[in-house]
Amino acid sequence: MKKIISFIVILSFIISCGSTTKTAPSEKQLPEGAVRIANDKLEYEIIIIDPGFQTYLISIAKPKNFYSQNYYEIRNNFYVTEWNIRHKNPLKFNSNIYENEINYDVHTDYGLEVNYKLYNYFKFVEYKYKQVF
Repeated sequence: MKKIISFIVILSFIISCGSTTKTAPSEKQLPEGAVRIANDKLEYEIIIIDPGFQTYLISIAKPKNFYSQNYYEIRNNFYVTEWNIRHKNPLKFNSNIYENEINYDVHTDYGLEVNYKLYNYFKFVEYKYKQVF
């Protein structure tokens, strides 16, 4: 039986070194269909490789300014907490969905773009995988 994993979230934090110059990956360097959520000033990045997320953002998700950044931050704090609980309980929750822990600091201003895409990723997981947070 062929095992297909349709969900991979790669969460990586880029740690800068004083003399090393880092360049963020461009959208062209990402796998097809991947979505990069990043705030380069904070050196924060999430790359989501999940078929359909990009289409979801374009066709189903509400516009970025539909909610305030504060709204997204509050909801993301809730979603990340629940996500990480599920990640730490692979016997109870599907480990193919909750593969990686998400490090989200409520005291960090990630900006509207990051919060918007992260929020919509959680909404996408609810939509696609029928998960209830």
